[in-house]
Amino acid sequence: MNEDLEGALREYVVLMDAGEYFEAHEVLEEAWHPLRLRKDPLANLAKGLINGAIAFEHLKRNRNKAAERAQRVIASFERYKGLCVESIEHYVLFSEACNRVEALKMQHTEVFS
Repeated sequence: MNEDLEGALREYVVLMDAGEYFEAHEVLEEAWHPLRLRKDPLANLAKGLINGAIAFEHLKRNRNKAAERAQRVIASFERYKGLCVESIEHYVLFSEACNRVEALKMQHTEVFS
């Protein structure tokens, strides 16, 4: 577990930019666990970003039914991205992370229409 949410978000953005989606998922998941355990409202937004990264890992690996799997896990991101509002802690970093996922969706319009 990692209590440094700010650091995890920074690392997530860097890893997403580098195409290291599984690693981005891992680093943010470590910070998500403490949020979840203390029922922090940011836990759902973090979980959406974690699943956003995994969606692109499915596409990167191009395994059987990759597009279908990506569509299934991106649903969590879609459900929680609206929680990224200016009043939350680390808004700028959460916003940057959400923007990375949205930009990747635009690069894969064949999957995310």
